[in-house]
Amino acid sequence: MIEIDRTRLNRVDLVKLGGRIDSNTAPELEKAIWGIFGENRHRIVLNMRDVTFTSSACLRVMISALKEAKRWNRGDVRLSEVPAHIKEVLELAGLDRLFKMYDSDVLAVGSF
Repeated sequence: MIEIDRTRLNRVDLVKLGGRIDSNTAPELEKAIWGIFGENRHRIVLNMRDVTFTSSACLRVMISALKEAKRWNRGDVRLSEVPAHIKEVLELAGLDRLFKMYDSDVLAVGSF
C-alpha cells in the first residue's frame, strides 16, 4: 500500500509519499501527480522520507512526471528527504542527474 499526502502551497505542491511504490501502487502515484497537473500546477516536491521500496514502475512515473512538468514555464519535480536506499537506486539508474534532491521540504519548496 502507498501513502500519498498532498499539501497545496502558494507556488508548489508538496506530496509526501510512504510505503512501497511498485507496479501495483505506481498507478496511484501517477493518478495523484496527473491530478495536480490537471489543476494547471507544475511545481511538485516529492517527499520520499517514508518510501520503503521503489521499482522501475515508480521510476517511470517520476520520469514522465518530470518531463510533463518541464513542458511548462518553471515547472519541475524535485525530491526531498530521499532515504539512502532510494538515493542509491536513483544513482544506479542515473536519475540523480535528472532530479534535484534536497535534505528538507523547506529547502526543496524554497528552491522554486
